[in-house]
Amino acid sequence: MRRIMASWPRWAGYAAAGWSLGYGALGLFWALGGAGFPFGRSDPDWEPGLSVLGDASGEVAAPLIAVLGLLGGVAGVASARGVRWGRPVLLGFSWVAAAVLTVVVPDNRVLMVVAYAPLLVVFLFTGVPGGQPMAELVPWSRINLFVVLAGGLLWALAALAYQRRTAGRCAACGRGSHGTAGSGGARRTARWGGSSHGAAGRGGPRRAAGWATPQAARRWGVWAVVVAAAIPAGYDASRFAWAAGLPLGITEEFWQWLDESGLRWAGLFLSLMGLGGAILTLGLAQRWGEVYPRWIWFRAGRPVPPMLAVVPASVVSVIVFSGGLTFWRLRMVHDYGWDMWATWAPSLLWPLWGVALAAATLAYHLRRRGACRACGLGGPPAAQPAGRA
Repeated sequence: MRRIMASWPRWAGYAAAGWSLGYGALGLFWALGGAGFPFGRSDPDWEPGLSVLGDASGEVAAPLIAVLGLLGGVAGVASARGVRWGRPVLLGFSWVAAAVLTVVVPDNRVLMVVAYAPLLVVFLFTGVPGGQPMAELVPWSRINLFVVLAGGLLWALAALAYQRRTAGRCAACGRGSHGTAGSGGARRTARWGGSSHGAAGRGGPRRAAGWATPQAARRWGVWAVVVAAAIPAGYDASRFAWAAGLPLGITEEFWQWLDESGLRWAGLFLSLMGLGGAILTLGLAQRWGEVYPRWIWFRAGRPVPPMLAVVPASVVSVIVFSGGLTFWRLRMVHDYGWDMWATWAPSLLWPLWGVALAAATLAYHLRRRGACRACGLGGPPAAQPAGRA
């Protein structure tokens, strides 16, 4: 499995093509009258502003999905094969597909399901309190958002690999010249789908941009970590207050409803999840985020695999950013009052939270990536302990 994941530049384009053809087939099915169209008024969660496709109809959107799926299949295969003809168009299609499928179409329900995932697992064995079917908690329209998000992530990988490959860079790490990478560097790069000539013929390896050096990433990464950990604090503080019986940022009547329905405890659970996420975010700039601490006794003293932090943090940053955009749409559609500010105002900062978390993750990656196994460029990760956030 590790080898498969490490060779993502090889298969990302084909995987994106396969996803596009599969979802395009779903579009064709819906266009022919099949059930399950998950957008527009067919969505059981429909409300104004929730989804950018809230007004979509199967008659119009489904055929468009089928056509775009077919185009995506062709584009994905072309990017995987490194076709250079029409590079700007192919690269633009790939990145637009990635952006639309990761942050435009998904909404805050993805974040909600992820946050409640531990409870949903418990409900599989205990049943949902009140006898509500699980199908109502996680209907197809919500599952579809995860399918769309997965497609967007595949397209992001495909676009990144294609952009690097056709620019003469290592498709795995993005570094420039490969011909001077040491013994076998050019051969390894070619095997991984990159270019073995690129900048090598122009005087040797390129230096990383100033902001991308481990030392620079350590400096600006700390600030990104601080922002990414601080923004959820406003949300968490209000929910902790509700659980303690204080109607912070809400009306007394609304707090009574939360208390009687038991939802204030659900808010407490979300706050605990947010607090745990903030602590993990701090690990992106702490020593224990690079070396397992003593309290993880079965791994104490061993290096933390960089991808163990980079992959989930990257995905969460996308989910948080998309969820934050949803709250901005809802705010523009609904007349939320300031007497209920705690139910909506903290969420307006979530796009910034997502950007800050993405920046903190990038800084962590730049500090720890070391030498590339594909092209051989780069040195060992910086040994200096991470700063304190």
